Amino acid sequence: MSEHNPHPDEALDTGAFHRGVDERFEHRLALNVPGRRNDKLRRVIEWVNEDEDLYGLWIAANVNAMERLGMTDHGPVHVKIVMNLAVRMLRLLVDAGVQPSVVVQYEMEPQDAEVVVALAALLHDVGLSIHRADHEAFSLFVAQDKVRQILPELYEPRRATILRAEILHAIISHRSGGKPLTLEAGVVRIADALDMAKGRSRIPFAAGSLSIHSVSAAAIEGVSLDAGEERAIRVTVDMSNSAGLFQLDQLLREKLTGSGLEPHVEVRVRLGEEEKRLLTDFTL
Repeated sequence: MSEHNPHPDEALDTGAFHRGVDERFEHRLALNVPGRRNDKLRRVIEWVNEDEDLYGLWIAANVNAMERLGMTDHGPVHVKIVMNLAVRMLRLLVDAGVQPSVVVQYEMEPQDAEVVVALAALLHDVGLSIHRADHEAFSLFVAQDKVRQILPELYEPRRATILRAEILHAIISHRSGGKPLTLEAGVVRIADALDMAKGRSRIPFAAGSLSIHSVSAAAIEGVSLDAGEERAIRVTVDMSNSAGLFQLDQLLREKLTGSGLEPHVEVRVRLGEEEKRLLTDFTL
């Protein structure tokens, strides 16, 4: 079963700037992920959907990113996409017999690894509420409070401490040059890069930032995840134009390299029929 990014229309409206606090909360995005017999993950999602403080941090992060810096969406839509991609990737790995790090090192369960990747994905950019520069490090101490609130509701203190460390490691490892030491951190790192479907970079493109970055981002029609034939995960990227290869080479390749998941991920590109072909189907 494929896991597709939400439709571009779910992305933040570029004309929706200069709104009051209450208005920004009015159309609050609800998060969801298939529980797959994971009661702890279900409770995490319930807690997140009820936490106005966390939603406010996402709003603040997005105001800094989009409205003040002209960057792409880093708010609720982004973290929802990354969380669902990360959980989907982890499940494909487990189904293929690849064990998460909390299973290998701590004899915990794959369901606990899902809690790690879900919370790390949801919290990886909260530091942007403070500043873009070094936001990954800022995310650590902002996320620390949130993780301390939710994990004791799910685990006894010893396990909560271990999982908190795993979540924070996954958050800091998503930065440029980050070197994940766990399978879960590698999953979050790659999932973050896979939020590249058409419309996700529409704001700088529409604002006239005509560059290889914006042109290549506009060429990405969709991203899907499936079980691969030779590897645990097949990432399929649909493009309307081969310029989108720049996005894969500069973004996805950088996040995949050093993630620890290189032996488990294959990337396939499918080009549409409308452009003049500059190359045939491509394997990364």
